[in-house]
Amino acid sequence: MKKNLVLIVLFILPIVAYLFFASGVNSFSKLPVITTNVSELGELKSSNDKSVKLASKITILGFSGTDVYEKRGGYFNLSQKIYNRYREFKDFQVVILVPIGAEKQVEVVLNKLKAVSNMSNWHFVFATPQEIEAVYKSMKLQNPIDVSKGSNTVYIVDKELSLRGRKGKNNKNEEEYREGYNTSMVSELHNEMTDDVRIILAEYRLALKKNNADRKKYGL
Repeated sequence: MKKNLVLIVLFILPIVAYLFFASGVNSFSKLPVITTNVSELGELKSSNDKSVKLASKITILGFSGTDVYEKRGGYFNLSQKIYNRYREFKDFQVVILVPIGAEKQVEVVLNKLKAVSNMSNWHFVFATPQEIEAVYKSMKLQNPIDVSKGSNTVYIVDKELSLRGRKGKNNKNEEEYREGYNTSMVSELHNEMTDDVRIILAEYRLALKKNNADRKKYGL
C-alpha cells in the first residue's frame, strides 16, 4: 500500500498537475479532433533531401506559398514561441510545405533560423502545387488556401493524421472553434498555441503511461 502511494505521488500527481496548469486557456482535457485522415506526404523530400512523414509524429504543419522570404517573420515567431520549447521531444516536428522552385528562398530563411535555433526537427518540404493542394484539402478547413499555396496559419496534426484544435464550449461556457494558429500573431502563439501543444503532449504522455511504454524510448 505504501509502495503504491509513493508511485502515485512520484508519477501520477505530476501528470495531473501538468494537465491542470497546461489547460489555463484551453478548458479541454484532450485536444479535440477537427478532421481525420489528413493526407500523408508520400515521397516528398525536405530541403536536406530527407523523406518526411506525418504519421507517428506530432506535427506543426504549415504552407509557405511561393514567397517564403515574406513569411520569415512568422517562422521566427513560431521557432521562438513553439518550436524551441518542444523540439527536444523526439516525436515532435515542424513541417512547412513549399512549392517547388522556392529552394533558394528556403536556403536563405533556413540559414537565418539556424542562427537562433537548432533546426534538426524543422523541415521545409518541396511539393508541386497540386500535391500541396491535396494535403490542404484533406484537412477540410473553412478557408481555401491562397493562390500561391501559402498561409500564415499553421496547424497541429497528431500521430494518427488527425487535425487537432478547439471545438466545443470553453471555460467561459462559450462555443469555441479553432483550426489553426496565425504565426504573425505572437500573442496567439504564446497563449492559445502553446497551451494546445502542451495539452496534446500531455495526452500522449498519459497514453504511454497507461500502456506501460518506455517513455525514454519515445523521447517523452
